[in-house]
Amino acid sequence: MPDCYTGKRMALNASPAGINLNEVAEAREVRECLQWFTREKHWINEIHLQLCRIPAPTFLEGERAAWFADQFRDLGWEASMDRAGNVVATLGEGPYVALTAHLDTVIAPRSKEDISVEADGRFRGPGVSDNGAGLAALLAMARAWKSCGRIRDLQNGLALVANVGEEGEGNLAGMRHFCRQSPIGRKVEAFVVVDGANTDHVTARALGSRRFEVAFTGPGGHSWSDYGLGNPVHALCRAMALFTENRPDGAPKSSVNVGLIEGGSSVNAIAQTARAKVDIRSESNDRIEELVEMLTASVDRARDLENQRAAAGKVSVKVKEIGSRPAAALPDNAAILQYIRAVDAHLGIRSRLDCSSTDANVPISMGVPSIAIGAGGLGGGAHTTQEWYRPEGRDLGLKRILLLLILLMRETAGSRR
Repeated sequence: MPDCYTGKRMALNASPAGINLNEVAEAREVRECLQWFTREKHWINEIHLQLCRIPAPTFLEGERAAWFADQFRDLGWEASMDRAGNVVATLGEGPYVALTAHLDTVIAPRSKEDISVEADGRFRGPGVSDNGAGLAALLAMARAWKSCGRIRDLQNGLALVANVGEEGEGNLAGMRHFCRQSPIGRKVEAFVVVDGANTDHVTARALGSRRFEVAFTGPGGHSWSDYGLGNPVHALCRAMALFTENRPDGAPKSSVNVGLIEGGSSVNAIAQTARAKVDIRSESNDRIEELVEMLTASVDRARDLENQRAAAGKVSVKVKEIGSRPAAALPDNAAILQYIRAVDAHLGIRSRLDCSSTDANVPISMGVPSIAIGAGGLGGGAHTTQEWYRPEGRDLGLKRILLLLILLMRETAGSRR
């Protein structure tokens, strides 16, 4: 789900100069593709459920990735798995426009039965929207593109990327590798990242974040006979309390969160270790740096206070960075934004520009034109066992993606550095 919004509303009747979507959509092969998404909705639904039943928690996406590579090859694409574990399928020699969706989920289904279809047609289970919807869009586009014949006047090739490591501590590892180390990635001139379902947003600004593990250690001991030793749990709780008292209100919009605390072994034991994981986010890289300094100061203060109170057995602390995502933004007049505005106007889609943390963070921060959008349909309950997805209206989202890709492929969307 989006993390923050600019509140800007795209005008439905304002197509950029020089973009005639009626002409594009009425070309025979394009019209066939647009119709294909509606005609083949049963196949798309079935392949969606099938992929969601293959577990792919972050760092363990291999089984789903191998399945994806086979699917792409069966549909007639050149497909391979890179060193990071991304599955990359291409048509043409490049330069490319890339359509991407992340393979990993926060929660993995324990069995195939965890992914179900309710009586009203709603899909239910972990990952069915985030990012089952995006991955189904990749396969739908792969099949539709091959089924409808060659689309004329395209200057760029098309790359489809099912990438690893988007969620949590995956730290965008798959997209980082593809953008910075892949020979194909270096030929990509624009990215369309498909993440989740809903079409009401266009992510044009990358929400930055840094994540840390804070770990206090001490000698540990018995809660009665060793009372007075430095206590890592006490120090950790004090550190997190001191840090979260600093509410980052106002602009630029920012947030802090202590997402995990653990430590100790028993109610009657002084812990030897205690650790927490902290998430810091902001629209501004400078603001993130300020919050990181506040975290460090809070941790140091908590360590010193605990050691001042301790009769013996001092505590120590280490702060380790476990994730970093750059904040960045497209310029307001970026061609890719002109294209998505034109497509949304043509299809009657109401959407707003938003700021969110997605795979698009990486290429946007590198100056490569990129946006993140939903795949169509409706979804909710992300990152829970009760996640859901409604496929009604999915074809509108897929038509949106197709038309956007055609516009980007007809003309170079931007120049690499």
